[in-house]
Amino acid sequence: MFADSHTHLYLRQFDTDRETVVAQCQEAGVLQLFLPNIDHSSVEPMLEMSTRYPQQCFAMMGLHPCSVDKDVDKALYEVEHWLHKHRELFVAVGEMGTDLYWDKTYFAQQAEAFKVQVNWAKELDLPIVIHCRESFEETMQLLEPLYDERLRGVFHCFTGSVADAERVLALEGFYLGIGGVATFKKSGLDQVLPQLPLERLLLETDSPYLAPVPHRGKRNSPAYIPLIAERIAELKNIPLETVAQQTTANTQALFRTYATHTY
Repeated sequence: MFADSHTHLYLRQFDTDRETVVAQCQEAGVLQLFLPNIDHSSVEPMLEMSTRYPQQCFAMMGLHPCSVDKDVDKALYEVEHWLHKHRELFVAVGEMGTDLYWDKTYFAQQAEAFKVQVNWAKELDLPIVIHCRESFEETMQLLEPLYDERLRGVFHCFTGSVADAERVLALEGFYLGIGGVATFKKSGLDQVLPQLPLERLLLETDSPYLAPVPHRGKRNSPAYIPLIAERIAELKNIPLETVAQQTTANTQALFRTYATHTY
C-alpha cells in the first residue's frame, strides 16, 4: 500500500479522465490521496473529490503563497471560515508557505499568512503542509519561532541539502515530502536521500506537476508514486516494500488517517 501525500487531482488537467486515474491508483496500490487546497477557486472541486471518494481522498484547507496578494485578508477570512466551521472535513492546514520564485511583491503578506495559518493549525490540532520555493531560509525564520509541541507538518517537495533536512528534522513531528524530482539525474537528491531517515519521509507527486522519470515533462499522476518509491529504495539500498510500509505509516501518522482503506 502506498499513499500520495500531495496531489492536486481535482484540477482541470484531470477533468477528462479523473475516474480512470483513480482506478489506476488502485491498480498501482496507491490507496490514499491527500488533496491540498490552493485558494477559493479550488475548494469546490477538491471537496467534490473527497465527498465522492471518502475512503481514498482527504482534503486540506489553506491558502497557497502564490495566491497571496493585496487582498490577503479576504482570502484568509474564507480559509478561516472553512477551518473553523467545518473542521471535520480537513486533515491539514495547507497548502501554505512562502514562494520567492515567481514574485517577491507580496512576501510581507505571505509571511503574515504563514503565521496566521500556523496559529490556526495549533489551535485546531492539524498539521501544516508547507510550500517552500526559493525561500527555505525565509520559511525557517518564520517557522522556528512559532514551533512548539502542538505543531507538526511536512515540507512538501523537499529538494534541499542534508543540512536543510537536518534543520527541519530537528523539529519533532515534521517530515520531508519526496516527489518526482528525486528521479531527475541532476536533482542532487541522490546524494541527500541516502542520509535521510526513512521514518521522516513522505511520498508525494504534486500531480499534475513534476512527473517522475520516465514521464518527465508530461502530466503527473498519483499512480506514479511507486516510481518515486523505487528510486528511494534504490538509493537507500532497501526493499521497495520497506519504503511503501514506512512512508505510508508516516503519512497516516501525520494526517491521522490510520485505517487501512481499500477501494
